Amino acid sequence: MKLQNKVIVITGASEWIGAAIALKLAGEWTKLALIARNTEKLENTAKKAQDAWASRVEIYSCDLQDQSQFTDTVADIYSDFWAIDILINNAWVWQKMMQLDEIESSTIDSVIQTNLTWLIHTTHAILPYLRKQDEAAILNISSQSGIQAQDGQSVYTATKYGVRGFTDVLKKDLKESNIRVAWVYQAGTNTNMFGSTWETMPLEKFTDPADLADVVKYMLSLPQKIWMHEVRVCF
Repeated sequence: MKLQNKVIVITGASEWIGAAIALKLAGEWTKLALIARNTEKLENTAKKAQDAWASRVEIYSCDLQDQSQFTDTVADIYSDFWAIDILINNAWVWQKMMQLDEIESSTIDSVIQTNLTWLIHTTHAILPYLRKQDEAAILNISSQSGIQAQDGQSVYTATKYGVRGFTDVLKKDLKESNIRVAWVYQAGTNTNMFGSTWETMPLEKFTDPADLADVVKYMLSLPQKIWMHEVRVCF
């Protein structure tokens, strides 16, 4: 797919992996619709993306768990760009590693809703717009936890296994359509996400977000007759 002037929606785009992907794709003269909750961080990512030669950048401050707000956001994106070519589902939250009976019920709900429920809702809302394009793509940023059980990550791993199943079926359902589906299973990524749970991780060994973004750009840039449905990124 030629990325120049493609309209790309990225969720969780305010920092870390999402921001790195936005900056990498900006260099391909893309049009970016960046979604996240934190307006200030979104503005920072947008400024960097514009400096990196994005054709156009718009930001949308939105809580994906607010159905009404998200519906309005999708309508605003289409009104602004009159097209959506690529959806990158990247919004996710981390669950501190612990036994299931130690996890608060509110944390269980938050992790499931953000990592799985709203990934499905986001795809459901944007899919009709993707169908209008001659070529389109859905790329789900998942996790190694979606293919390998991880100690102390019962809820987080459950959501990532769910993303895997959802993406597998979506790939089959859209096989004869104009929309190509792919997913990335990455191992640990060097971000500050783990700091929110006060956990110590070997970040120096983890994948750099910019390197992961290179993988995403490569996947989306492949010629029409070549497509990588599944990529596993390890460190």
